Amino acid sequence: MIKFATLYQHAARRKGGETELEALLPTPLSVDQLAAVPDDRWLATMSRCIFNSGFNWKVVDKKWPEFEEVFTGFNPTRWKFMSEDDFERLLKDTRIIRHAKKILAVRDNATFLCDLTEEHGSVAKFFADWPCDDYASLLTLLKKRGSRLGGNTGQYFLRFMGKDSFVLSRDVIAALIREGVVTTEPKSQRDLKLVQQAFNQWSGESDRPLTHISKVLAFTVGA
Repeated sequence: MIKFATLYQHAARRKGGETELEALLPTPLSVDQLAAVPDDRWLATMSRCIFNSGFNWKVVDKKWPEFEEVFTGFNPTRWKFMSEDDFERLLKDTRIIRHAKKILAVRDNATFLCDLTEEHGSVAKFFADWPCDDYASLLTLLKKRGSRLGGNTGQYFLRFMGKDSFVLSRDVIAALIREGVVTTEPKSQRDLKLVQQAFNQWSGESDRPLTHISKVLAFTVGA
Protein backbone atom coordinates (compact mmCIF):
# COMPACT_ATOMS: atom_id res chain seq x y z
CA MET A 1 0.00 0.00 0.00
CA ILE A 2 1.20 3.52 -0.74
CA LYS A 3 3.11 5.26 2.06
CA PHE A 4 1.48 8.16 3.86
CA ALA A 5 4.50 10.36 3.11
CA THR A 6 3.73 10.02 -0.60
CA LEU A 7 0.08 10.94 -0.05
CA TYR A 8 1.14 13.91 2.05
CA GLN A 9 3.50 15.24 -0.61
CA HIS A 10 0.82 14.84 -3.26
CA ALA A 11 -1.65 16.81 -1.13
CA ALA A 12 0.97 19.46 -0.33
CA ARG A 13 1.72 20.04 -4.02
CA ARG A 14 -1.99 20.47 -4.73
CA LYS A 15 -2.47 22.92 -1.85
CA GLY A 16 0.56 25.08 -2.53
CA GLY A 17 3.06 23.62 -0.09
CA GLU A 18 3.37 22.00 3.32
CA THR A 19 2.67 25.20 5.26
CA GLU A 20 -0.57 25.74 3.36
CA LEU A 21 -1.57 22.09 3.81
CA GLU A 22 -0.91 22.11 7.54
CA ALA A 23 -3.17 25.13 7.93
CA LEU A 24 -6.02 23.05 6.51
CA LEU A 25 -5.63 20.14 8.94
CA PRO A 26 -7.90 20.52 11.99
CA THR A 27 -6.64 19.13 15.28
CA PRO A 28 -9.09 16.82 17.08
CA LEU A 29 -9.81 17.33 20.76
CA SER A 30 -7.79 15.43 23.32
CA VAL A 31 -9.41 12.66 25.37
CA ASP A 32 -9.61 15.00 28.36
CA GLN A 33 -11.19 17.78 26.30
CA LEU A 34 -13.77 15.43 24.84
CA ALA A 35 -14.57 13.99 28.24
CA ALA A 36 -15.48 17.47 29.47
CA VAL A 37 -18.11 18.19 26.79
CA PRO A 38 -21.59 18.50 28.38
CA ASP A 39 -24.31 16.00 27.44
CA ASP A 40 -26.51 18.64 25.82
CA ARG A 41 -23.83 19.45 23.23
CA TRP A 42 -23.73 15.83 22.10
CA LEU A 43 -27.49 15.78 21.53
CA ALA A 44 -27.45 19.24 19.92
CA THR A 45 -24.74 18.29 17.43
CA MET A 46 -26.37 14.94 16.65
CA SER A 47 -29.63 16.76 15.95
CA ARG A 48 -27.98 19.47 13.89
CA CYS A 49 -26.30 16.89 11.65
CA ILE A 50 -29.59 15.02 11.25
CA PHE A 51 -31.50 18.15 10.28
CA ASN A 52 -28.66 19.07 7.91
CA SER A 53 -28.93 15.72 6.11
CA GLY A 54 -30.60 16.20 2.74
CA PHE A 55 -31.07 19.90 3.45
CA ASN A 56 -29.23 23.08 2.59
CA TRP A 57 -26.80 23.45 5.51
CA LYS A 58 -26.99 27.24 5.30
CA VAL A 59 -30.72 27.10 6.02
CA VAL A 60 -30.17 24.95 9.10
CA ASP A 61 -27.24 27.08 10.27
CA LYS A 62 -29.31 30.25 10.01
CA LYS A 63 -32.16 28.74 12.00
CA TRP A 64 -29.99 26.95 14.57
CA PRO A 65 -30.20 29.57 17.34
CA GLU A 66 -33.97 29.14 17.18
CA PHE A 67 -33.58 25.35 17.31
CA GLU A 68 -31.59 25.80 20.52
CA GLU A 69 -34.37 27.98 21.91
CA VAL A 70 -37.19 25.64 20.93
CA PHE A 71 -35.40 22.57 22.31
CA THR A 72 -34.35 24.50 25.43
CA GLY A 73 -30.69 23.61 25.06
CA PHE A 74 -31.11 19.93 24.09
CA ASN A 75 -30.93 18.40 27.55
CA PRO A 76 -31.11 14.62 26.92
CA THR A 77 -33.05 13.88 30.10
CA ARG A 78 -35.71 16.41 29.10
CA TRP A 79 -36.12 15.16 25.54
CA LYS A 80 -36.00 11.48 26.38
CA PHE A 81 -39.50 12.12 27.72
CA MET A 82 -40.84 14.02 24.71
CA SER A 83 -44.62 13.86 25.08
CA GLU A 84 -47.30 13.76 22.41
CA ASP A 85 -48.07 17.37 23.28
CA ASP A 86 -44.40 18.26 22.83
CA PHE A 87 -44.35 16.54 19.47
CA GLU A 88 -47.51 18.23 18.21
CA ARG A 89 -46.21 21.60 19.39
CA LEU A 90 -42.89 21.09 17.62
CA LEU A 91 -44.62 20.12 14.38
CA LYS A 92 -46.35 23.50 14.41
CA ASP A 93 -43.35 25.62 15.42
CA THR A 94 -42.15 27.59 12.41
CA ARG A 95 -38.87 28.45 14.12
CA ILE A 96 -37.56 24.96 13.30
CA ILE A 97 -37.68 22.63 10.30
CA ARG A 98 -40.90 20.72 10.83
CA HIS A 99 -39.78 17.25 9.76
CA ALA A 100 -41.63 14.68 11.88
CA LYS A 101 -39.10 11.84 11.68
CA LYS A 102 -36.17 14.13 12.44
CA ILE A 103 -38.01 15.66 15.40
CA LEU A 104 -38.66 12.16 16.75
CA ALA A 105 -34.96 11.37 16.26
CA VAL A 106 -34.21 14.01 18.92
CA ARG A 107 -36.23 11.96 21.39
CA ASP A 108 -34.72 8.65 20.30
CA ASN A 109 -31.15 9.96 20.45
CA ALA A 110 -31.81 11.55 23.84
CA THR A 111 -32.79 8.07 25.04
CA PHE A 112 -29.63 6.63 23.46
CA LEU A 113 -27.45 9.19 25.24
CA CYS A 114 -29.18 8.61 28.57
CA ASP A 115 -28.51 4.89 28.12
CA LEU A 116 -24.83 5.61 27.49
CA THR A 117 -24.69 7.62 30.70
CA GLU A 118 -26.12 4.70 32.66
CA GLU A 119 -23.70 2.26 31.03
CA HIS A 120 -20.50 4.31 31.04
CA GLY A 121 -20.87 7.10 33.58
CA SER A 122 -21.27 9.87 31.04
CA VAL A 123 -21.86 10.40 27.35
CA ALA A 124 -18.60 12.27 26.95
CA LYS A 125 -16.58 9.54 28.67
CA PHE A 126 -18.01 6.94 26.31
CA PHE A 127 -17.04 8.83 23.17
CA ALA A 128 -13.73 10.10 24.56
CA ASP A 129 -12.59 6.61 25.58
CA TRP A 130 -13.50 4.88 22.33
CA PRO A 131 -10.22 3.75 20.69
CA CYS A 132 -9.39 5.47 17.42
CA ASP A 133 -7.90 2.29 15.98
CA ASP A 134 -11.42 0.81 16.07
CA TYR A 135 -13.27 3.94 14.95
CA ALA A 136 -15.20 2.03 12.27
CA SER A 137 -16.95 0.02 15.00
CA LEU A 138 -18.11 3.27 16.59
CA LEU A 139 -19.77 4.21 13.31
CA THR A 140 -21.51 0.83 13.30
CA LEU A 141 -22.69 1.39 16.87
CA LEU A 142 -24.12 4.82 16.02
CA LYS A 143 -26.05 3.32 13.12
CA LYS A 144 -27.35 0.45 15.27
CA ARG A 145 -28.22 2.25 18.49
CA GLY A 146 -28.77 5.82 17.38
CA SER A 147 -31.54 7.22 15.22
CA ARG A 148 -30.72 8.44 11.71
CA LEU A 149 -26.98 8.37 12.51
CA GLY A 150 -25.86 6.01 9.77
CA GLY A 151 -23.72 6.99 6.80
CA ASN A 152 -22.12 10.41 6.68
CA THR A 153 -24.47 11.84 9.33
CA GLY A 154 -22.80 9.92 12.14
CA GLN A 155 -19.37 10.63 10.69
CA TYR A 156 -19.91 14.38 10.54
CA PHE A 157 -21.39 14.35 14.02
CA LEU A 158 -18.19 12.86 15.43
CA ARG A 159 -15.99 15.19 13.37
CA PHE A 160 -17.90 18.27 14.53
CA MET A 161 -17.65 17.13 18.15
CA GLY A 162 -13.87 16.97 17.80
CA LYS A 163 -13.52 13.18 17.99
CA ASP A 164 -10.51 11.95 16.04
CA SER A 165 -12.20 10.53 12.96
CA PHE A 166 -12.28 9.85 9.27
CA VAL A 167 -15.13 11.00 7.06
CA LEU A 168 -15.90 8.89 4.02
CA SER A 169 -16.61 11.81 1.73
CA ARG A 170 -16.71 11.43 -2.03
CA ASP A 171 -13.04 12.47 -2.35
CA VAL A 172 -11.84 10.23 0.48
CA ILE A 173 -13.65 7.26 -1.06
CA ALA A 174 -12.13 8.07 -4.46
CA ALA A 175 -8.66 8.11 -2.89
CA LEU A 176 -9.25 4.81 -1.09
CA ILE A 177 -10.41 3.18 -4.32
CA ARG A 178 -7.46 4.65 -6.22
CA GLU A 179 -5.04 3.18 -3.68
CA GLY A 180 -6.69 -0.24 -3.81
CA VAL A 181 -7.98 -0.23 -0.23
CA VAL A 182 -11.53 -0.91 -1.42
CA THR A 183 -13.15 -1.33 -4.82
CA THR A 184 -16.35 0.60 -4.16
CA GLU A 185 -17.96 2.83 -1.54
CA PRO A 186 -17.27 1.07 1.78
CA LYS A 187 -20.59 0.07 3.34
CA SER A 188 -20.08 -3.53 4.40
CA GLN A 189 -18.37 -4.48 7.65
CA ARG A 190 -15.62 -6.10 5.61
CA ASP A 191 -14.89 -2.92 3.66
CA LEU A 192 -15.05 -0.73 6.76
CA LYS A 193 -12.53 -3.05 8.39
CA LEU A 194 -10.22 -2.65 5.38
CA VAL A 195 -10.57 1.14 5.59
CA GLN A 196 -9.77 1.06 9.30
CA GLN A 197 -6.70 -1.08 8.68
CA ALA A 198 -5.44 1.37 6.04
CA PHE A 199 -5.95 4.36 8.34
CA ASN A 200 -4.25 2.53 11.19
CA GLN A 201 -1.25 1.78 8.99
CA TRP A 202 -0.97 5.40 7.81
CA SER A 203 -1.37 6.64 11.37
CA GLY A 204 1.39 4.31 12.54
CA GLU A 205 3.70 5.52 9.79
CA SER A 206 3.06 9.22 10.36
CA ASP A 207 2.03 9.48 14.02
CA ARG A 208 -0.87 11.60 12.80
CA PRO A 209 -4.52 11.44 13.88
CA LEU A 210 -7.23 9.93 11.70
CA THR A 211 -8.60 13.43 11.08
CA HIS A 212 -5.38 14.56 9.40
CA ILE A 213 -5.12 11.42 7.31
CA SER A 214 -8.73 11.75 6.18
CA LYS A 215 -8.16 15.36 5.10
CA VAL A 216 -4.89 14.56 3.33
CA LEU A 217 -6.58 11.78 1.36
CA ALA A 218 -9.35 14.16 0.29
CA PHE A 219 -6.80 16.77 -0.80
CA THR A 220 -5.16 14.29 -3.21
CA VAL A 221 -8.36 14.15 -5.27
CA GLY A 222 -10.12 16.66 -7.49
CA ALA A 223 -9.30 19.47 -9.82
